[in-house]
Amino acid sequence: MSEKPRILVVDDEPSMLRYLCTVLEVDSYEVATASNGSEAVQRLQGGFTPGLVILDMLMPDMDGLETLGQLRRLQPDLKVVMLSCVSDTRKVVQAMRLGALDYLTKPFHKAELDAVIRQALRQPKDGLMADASPGDVDELGDDLFFLASNPSMRKIRAQAGLVANVEIPVLLLGESGTGKEVLARLIHKLSARSQRTFLKVNCAALPGDLLESELFGYEAGAFTGAQKAKPGKFELCDKGTILLDEIGEMPTTLQAKLLHVLQDQRFSRLGSRTTIKVDVRIIAATNIDVREAIAAKKLREDLYYRLNAFTLQLPPLRDRQEEIPILLKHFMARLSERYARPPLPVSAELVEACKRHSWPGNLRELGNFVKRFLILRDEAQALNELSQADGDKASPEDGAPVGDLKQIVRGVKDEAEIEAITRALEQTNWNRKDAARLLKISYKALLYKIRQYGIEASKATTSGSLRPLA
Repeated sequence: MSEKPRILVVDDEPSMLRYLCTVLEVDSYEVATASNGSEAVQRLQGGFTPGLVILDMLMPDMDGLETLGQLRRLQPDLKVVMLSCVSDTRKVVQAMRLGALDYLTKPFHKAELDAVIRQALRQPKDGLMADASPGDVDELGDDLFFLASNPSMRKIRAQAGLVANVEIPVLLLGESGTGKEVLARLIHKLSARSQRTFLKVNCAALPGDLLESELFGYEAGAFTGAQKAKPGKFELCDKGTILLDEIGEMPTTLQAKLLHVLQDQRFSRLGSRTTIKVDVRIIAATNIDVREAIAAKKLREDLYYRLNAFTLQLPPLRDRQEEIPILLKHFMARLSERYARPPLPVSAELVEACKRHSWPGNLRELGNFVKRFLILRDEAQALNELSQADGDKASPEDGAPVGDLKQIVRGVKDEAEIEAITRALEQTNWNRKDAARLLKISYKALLYKIRQYGIEASKATTSGSLRPLA
């Protein structure tokens, strides 16, 4: 049996030091103490390497935040839990940004302390896998799940747990299909609002005027066709959580109204002179380059800083390839149950092919791949699909078969579509609605094609490097 890690307790209150020493030693932890931040720093400078630090936030001279910063500079992978006698949102957020894994508000029960320590010690050190376990899975309903098995995803899971109970807006960044909606649902589930409503609004799916009425509602007669009053999503989501997906696609005029809602939680329905007050947790998500969007005036800078109270960046699937075998199993288990089909074994060859693939569509693309494999039940075809997508087809110069006529025609057709769509997007300065009209296809069809081909705006595009919608 491995020994329990050493815990360093840092607190300026002698009674708290004695209490923590007693309860931790009863649980067979080796405990060291420091009565202030400077003493804790000196201990680490002298070579002491604790497995966990329990650090008081409010101390004279060097406070907990300053101590945390210095301790993490000395040992960047140090695990730290903060203690505070007040629930100061601003300081909690600062502590998380400095690398704290969790926090406890004094006074706390022994069970709370035990739970926080267990959770903290389960987190791997930065850059290292704690073990070869299949990862932690949070079931979120509607067949959604959040998997954390590599260091970056475990860290995001820990940060989501922390920020869930801090009443601040959260901004989720990441490429299309990386799981931003799933992460938003996880934050809601872990929060005190978990029994309340969670609503998602895709800001790119509706024109500005319709989006405004969808968010804020309208009174009868507010516009043609408004025969009776209708509450908006903010009213329906009172005491709950709302996800504003693709926030970068919201018209700037509507962004200004949203800013006021963030500031005072009040708004007016369209056509109304009275204000409505709500209590809504706002989570925003986008896959655009935020800095370029601000520079191009597509995203209001003041709104960004209001939403950016805490930011979580989801890595693309290509940067967490070690999760692919686990994700394959999870998708297979869920989809086989949904479609009432026996699950298929996933061979080592198929796993390796999946790990080599870049997955531009991330988790969404992987899930769809497993769905096709499960329905068609043909591993050779699945391998061929990955091979073609990765451009692994042999060239005629190699003396290998060129491929059948259908494949050749499909390849030429795809190239022609990509060229036409790219040209239309460039001509319309990446206004996708105008581009759809120019191409004489529906807006939804264009979005599907952009996702299908992974078309992205070039860095030279003046409107910012917008990526395809989720």
